[in-house]
Amino acid sequence: MTPFLLRRFWFTVENTQASLLLKLDDAALVQCLMRQLGPQTLDDRTQADALQHYIVTRVNLIRDLAQQRLGDYQVG
Repeated sequence: MTPFLLRRFWFTVENTQASLLLKLDDAALVQCLMRQLGPQTLDDRTQADALQHYIVTRVNLIRDLAQQRLGDYQVG
């Protein structure tokens, strides 16, 4: 995966509502993020497969970050 794709992915995670990230099951979370990145970002199947695998391996981190954002929002 390219650095551009990784930056774009984490930007997408940060800009997706934390409550949505927390309420989706794992498969729906992966699909939601893949859909948001869209075909213009994922220009070939190999890149899309690599990103999908990357997301699956980072689901717990994504949820932890979303939970933290919700906690920060409730406190601040």
